[in-house]
Amino acid sequence: MCRKLIYLIFFLSALGIAEGQVREWDRAAYWDGRYPSAWGGGGEGMRDALQAAGYKILNADQLKTWMDGHIADKALSVVVFCRDIVPNTVAESMSNTCTFRKYLDAGGKILWYSDWPIYYQGSSDGSSVTWGGAGATGVLGFNASSGPNDTYDEVVFTDEGIAWGLTETWQSQRPTSATITDNLTVLATISSGSAAAWVKHYLPGDKYRGFVRIFDRTGSPANADDIIRLAEYTAMKSGGPNPADGAIHPDTWVSINWGPGAYAASHDVYFSDNFDDVNDGAAEAFYGNQPSTDFTVGFPGFPYPDGLVPGTTYYWRIDDVEQDGVTKHRGSVWSFMIPPRTAYAPKPANGAELVAPDVKLSWAGGFGAKLHYVYFGDNFDDVNNAAGGPPAGATTYTPGPLKLAKTYYWRVDEFNIMKTYKGDVWSFTTQGAVGSPKPSNGAVDVKQTQILNWSPGVYAASHQLYFGTDKAVVRNANTGSPEYKGTKALGSESYDPGKLLWDATYYWRVDEVNNVNPDSPWIGPVWSFTTANFLIVDDFEDYDAGENQIWYAWKDGLGYGTPGTQPYAPGNGTGSAVGDENTASYTEETIVHGGSQAMPLFYDNSVLKYSEAQKTLTYPRDWTENGVNTLTIWFRGDSANAAETLYVALNGTAVVSHDNPNAAQIATWTQWNIDLQAFGVNLANVNTIALGLGNKKTPRAGGSGTMYFDDIRLYPPAP
Repeated sequence: MCRKLIYLIFFLSALGIAEGQVREWDRAAYWDGRYPSAWGGGGEGMRDALQAAGYKILNADQLKTWMDGHIADKALSVVVFCRDIVPNTVAESMSNTCTFRKYLDAGGKILWYSDWPIYYQGSSDGSSVTWGGAGATGVLGFNASSGPNDTYDEVVFTDEGIAWGLTETWQSQRPTSATITDNLTVLATISSGSAAAWVKHYLPGDKYRGFVRIFDRTGSPANADDIIRLAEYTAMKSGGPNPADGAIHPDTWVSINWGPGAYAASHDVYFSDNFDDVNDGAAEAFYGNQPSTDFTVGFPGFPYPDGLVPGTTYYWRIDDVEQDGVTKHRGSVWSFMIPPRTAYAPKPANGAELVAPDVKLSWAGGFGAKLHYVYFGDNFDDVNNAAGGPPAGATTYTPGPLKLAKTYYWRVDEFNIMKTYKGDVWSFTTQGAVGSPKPSNGAVDVKQTQILNWSPGVYAASHQLYFGTDKAVVRNANTGSPEYKGTKALGSESYDPGKLLWDATYYWRVDEVNNVNPDSPWIGPVWSFTTANFLIVDDFEDYDAGENQIWYAWKDGLGYGTPGTQPYAPGNGTGSAVGDENTASYTEETIVHGGSQAMPLFYDNSVLKYSEAQKTLTYPRDWTENGVNTLTIWFRGDSANAAETLYVALNGTAVVSHDNPNAAQIATWTQWNIDLQAFGVNLANVNTIALGLGNKKTPRAGGSGTMYFDDIRLYPPAP
């Protein structure tokens, strides 16, 4: 059996329910045999499953009374429709004044599966009226049947869908556009990007109530466990920030607001231009407890009375406090930015590659800017030092046809009647130029043994490489400069700079050369990266589906390849399986802590009794370098995982176990710090590191699950 099939079997068996299910819902299910149903069929199976789970079963008349009661009391309530034609007792008309919509507007929650929502209206004699797409448009406020229909695409869960509790996929037939309305949380999508499962929220800031759509197809009924998880999903903390997280706010004052969590009686408010102060709940950022869900800053008589400062990012956090005044639900840290007075957000982005020669440049005008001065050329110093250009009113500029494979620079100065603000110099390269630097331009926390790579330009016959620690010097260097590191042949687009310093910024440039072309050489842009102030054991960013597959480095229980044909390695005799053949890199690309990749590790201790993946180290092997004394591993488990012991082993036998026996069930990224002295090995010569679940020294049968690992590092003592 191939790795992919084995992994899929392991992965599906390890999936479990989402966290966050709560207990105080008034839970109901609509089922009435007098009224018609469509694709949902009779609905008896779903009705019985929900009744067994404690849901009260309501007929059409009882549903009307129940909804009216919650329209009045606005208590936490949810109803699952086990028949997918809406009864005329609650959808009296095709409008937002019917009981069905009033219930949603009052904070109710409705879960609907199978056929199009509100497509038909049913009567007690078993007949129905076809409302079509106008039904949802009138009642829900948008066309919930916008398709594309009958694609039978296998749905893909979004992060929100996983958080809400979806586990079982289906083939979509009745999706809707993911952008057709505001306040829509998409839970699952198809290949076109349309939403096959979604939630329309009707209360401002709400993120867990409203109209929930799932299983948009005919055939076998939806997964009852998934239905229950979605029905009872609750946001325990505030959501729906306004301004939205990461927004650019075009004024120096703002009235921020948010949607409260399910049990909030009041809110602790934190606000500052310092992320750490807000994140840590510092006294300087705390503005008290209040019952309301809005807070004004930047206005006389309020915090920041002199106004918010252009070019500054502000951070805020809302902790919900329950009625007892003690129980708190920590909120996320949100942010927004006041635009700077200089031009910003250039298009193409600074450092962009593969730009078309007929590009039209644009940017966001600085705060209060009335006029703009644009400078453009192929020489950094000329553009940086330019002055006295003609003013323009538009925030666009067309430089005219540009050459291929070339680097261009541009700058925009902003004038606000009182003063001119000089802009940064931006750059881009046109199609055919050298590009795709690795590490990426501006990368941080780069390992000290980084190999540089790039993609050649279309005209290149060879490359001239420059490398150093001064940006201006590297930019202006020539083949007589110390920064010149020689010529690389076409096909050899890599350079080993040797062992690099800790916490240092390096700059590099690649010029493309072809002596038979009169435009040669093509001067490349200056790229940069900064090395880490720690040692990187593995950040999982270098693995791919080619010659550097993750299981080549991390040997697991499956092994890889075919005996007698290289590359090949047998399994290590444990119940582990690393990687994911469903992604482009064979790593985890969604559930990551840092960067864009992490390592998934499935474990099954039912037969082989413990599970382990081991990596043989090349660098770092000296775990005393620069006085490092702490091994840090970021991990994430799942509440459905078996509670197996999480451990790390050095040199095969030096084992340290996590002090939480349920660590595998922690469903958030967690930092594990280990004093290196705890291993009791020669730290100047560490050959291997292994991550495992179970008891390595005394194996015994156990359970299974999936873990994720990222950012394995070695840190020196804090200064």
